[in-house]
Amino acid sequence: MQSYTIGQAARLLGVSPDTARRWADAGRIATHRDEGGRRLIDGRDLAAFSVEVAQSGQGGPGGQGEDDPSYTSARNAFPGIVTAIKLGDVAAQVEIQAGPHRLVSLLTREAVEELGLEVGMRATARVKSTSVHIDRL
Repeated sequence: MQSYTIGQAARLLGVSPDTARRWADAGRIATHRDEGGRRLIDGRDLAAFSVEVAQSGQGGPGGQGEDDPSYTSARNAFPGIVTAIKLGDVAAQVEIQAGPHRLVSLLTREAVEELGLEVGMRATARVKSTSVHIDRL
């Protein structure tokens, strides 16, 4: 299972490292220490907590994508954490929580298996569309 540092978790949650640290200190998210003494958060715990934070409206804007080495024409990138995977015989549904944004993608089961996607791991949802709608608030 993948684990995340406080800083990595903060980026995925769209908050400052200080906020993530305070949440960990208050017991809102469980941490453990690695052999070097760094506090780590289990990926499954972070996935569940990211949904809780998003539903409460406490997360930040998300979608920074600071460490994405790929080249793509899809400019709408939402780095986040996989919170759910539903596998069918041929198709699959993957949910990603990127800060306050919940993204759901339908893709092939083969693609999920090739990517090695699991709940709790980091992933980036990329959106490219020929039609973008804007609603007035």
